[in-house]
Amino acid sequence: MNCAAPTDVTFSFTGFAARGGVTDHHADGWGIAFFEDKACRLFIDHQSSATSPIAEMVKRYPIKSKNTIAHIRKATQGHIRLENSHPFMRELWGRHWIFAHNGDLKDYSPFLTGVYQPVGTTDSELAFCALLQGLRKAFPTTQPPLDELFAVLGTLTREITQFGVFNFLMSNGQALFAHCSTNLHYIVRRWPFSTAHLVDADVSIDFAKYTTPEDRVAVIATQPLTDNEVWTAFKPGDLLMFQHGEVVGRVNVPVPPCVLEKLRNPALDASASASTMSASIHPTPQLEPVTLDVEAADDAAAFES
Repeated sequence: MNCAAPTDVTFSFTGFAARGGVTDHHADGWGIAFFEDKACRLFIDHQSSATSPIAEMVKRYPIKSKNTIAHIRKATQGHIRLENSHPFMRELWGRHWIFAHNGDLKDYSPFLTGVYQPVGTTDSELAFCALLQGLRKAFPTTQPPLDELFAVLGTLTREITQFGVFNFLMSNGQALFAHCSTNLHYIVRRWPFSTAHLVDADVSIDFAKYTTPEDRVAVIATQPLTDNEVWTAFKPGDLLMFQHGEVVGRVNVPVPPCVLEKLRNPALDASASASTMSASIHPTPQLEPVTLDVEAADDAAAFES
């Protein structure tokens, strides 16, 4: 999620959490990060989001943020442990950075100087450390303007995507960066807002009751979270930068043929599923009580490793 004003995730998280073991099999851990300016609240758990008490707390705790990244994990590399749960957090230029990955990088072993080292054993955290090391090398002392940062991020992404499926979400609280190797979708909600219905739970909300003409919300997910709205599919290789709830930067990073083949034939991709990753939120300053009727569905939206 990336939006113009602080917003809570109560609505979207209801469907998202179901994908971690109820409507999909991404049950190998989960996490969610909420930015508050430079700092970030991070909740992670090695339990599935469908059974985690922490997930239940998040459903009932309307934390508001302009940038939120959530992830449910299907383990392809690394054991099911807390240190391997996404999103991952590091510091760069005096700000927290958050990263979540859906994919599978093969034979990936970048040289790390020591400033950034993985705590766990996933290819995802390794790639995050490499991205931050590359940004720090390009801009050693202070953060550059976001357009310059975005250009270097594109170059670094091009290097890593050669090793396999590299769908990722990353944010520093100022912008949200989203890269698609295989599957990623987004929607920008703006005035006049309408009613949305979740794919993974029989829950609807009329956003018009809780929003103003100034509100704008971008929701990014592997697969659409709702079934009555028009979502835009990323093209393979698209790297987008979101600010204030809309796309402000776009570049296409060529995807290797072997990755495109996995897109055509998901059976070849160990990380593929009807669901994968979600950075999502909706403009709901305060939700009225709803009755949840979670039904098994084949669709899902979550970031997985």
